[in-house]
Amino acid sequence: MTSAIAVASPTASTVPTIRRLDNGLTIIAEQMPVEAVNLNLWVRVGSAVESDAINGMAHFLEHMIFKGTAQLPIGEFERRIEARGGVTNAATSQDYTHFYITTAPQDFATLAPLQIDLVMNPLLMDAEFERERPVILEEIRRANDNPRRRTFYRSMEMAFDRLPYRRPVLGPTTVIEGLQAQQMRDFHGHWYQPERITAVAVGNLPVEELIQVVADSFEEAMAHRASLSPHCWQLGPVVRSTPEAPFSQIHRTVHIDDALQQARLILGWRVPGVANLEHTYALDVLASVLGRGRTARLVQDLREERQWVTSISASNLTYWQQGVFSISAQLPIAHLEQVEAAIATHITQVCAEPITEAELRRIQTQVANRHVFGSESPSDRAGLYGYYHTLTGNLEPALAYPQAIQALTPKDIQVAAQAHLSPTAYGAVILRPDV
Repeated sequence: MTSAIAVASPTASTVPTIRRLDNGLTIIAEQMPVEAVNLNLWVRVGSAVESDAINGMAHFLEHMIFKGTAQLPIGEFERRIEARGGVTNAATSQDYTHFYITTAPQDFATLAPLQIDLVMNPLLMDAEFERERPVILEEIRRANDNPRRRTFYRSMEMAFDRLPYRRPVLGPTTVIEGLQAQQMRDFHGHWYQPERITAVAVGNLPVEELIQVVADSFEEAMAHRASLSPHCWQLGPVVRSTPEAPFSQIHRTVHIDDALQQARLILGWRVPGVANLEHTYALDVLASVLGRGRTARLVQDLREERQWVTSISASNLTYWQQGVFSISAQLPIAHLEQVEAAIATHITQVCAEPITEAELRRIQTQVANRHVFGSESPSDRAGLYGYYHTLTGNLEPALAYPQAIQALTPKDIQVAAQAHLSPTAYGAVILRPDV
């Protein structure tokens, strides 16, 4: 997940309606004067809930959910969506899986029940499972062949010793090759329950109509599920694991990667993530000050002036259990040592001295503009609401994000840097060709 600073939030006058049903489902609805409706189903299930033995199951299941239900033969859902000019897609992350459709308002009541039936009642047949397995294995192969993906995987292995974020969402080939369809049916039956789902509907229909369509569709889907399987799944809570301690010294790993033309350097620090949004917001700003845009400190110093790197950036990944603040560079091998030292110097500086008012205003202006430009479509709003409600259990962070950024001071940024970033304690990953 990218930093929260990359998303926008609506104005206070457009606060959405939240309704929690008796079956545990949360519905978020908002009328928006755009001739479309987006329905986003956010399931609080991702690769983080998997054991090592089934790593990759959540993503594999995302694929399989589109293989039809008892009422929708394979391909029929997509055919009906496309016939009415709609779009549909899905994605799996560490902390969630989400499925969405965008339709014309007049088609919402017809198409929304199809999406909900697909998510809640997939057939998950053995034959289709076996047909899809090679597709998943090819996706893993292509990911492993991608230098950017390989770099990210190595950095997550360094960032986390114990938490499941250290594993790829796609899972390893050896695990996917051994998975069985019944394991997937059990996984779906256990995790895909209404109390783990946030359904977000945004578009040009009255709020009560949006809520009623979603509620009725879930009631019908759950009745259909009960008729197909009498098994009563007991859904226990996902317990937040203890965050991993910050690095106490520099931990460095070097990987030889002959597919690379230049080296990759990634420095990472363990940070709170969702557990401490106040510091997360400040670290979002600091990531922009250091490594986003041509005027960012690291970009100006190491790429534009000293020309030691081909590219450099900073990010603040925000996961449910813990986050990672990282700085990544692409550079000639000969510059590795001096670039790492220069980055450490920049970290020392932001810990010792507050950023400038001008730097902070630049970021605050960017956030304000994204607030305007990034809230224009139903899918933007539905994605924002679903993401924050899934990770935090409420919408306050989504609604108040721009205001929270505007309220920060240079001292706030310095305090967060001092608390979580150290120039002498971090994880360093180097990938380079063999020379």
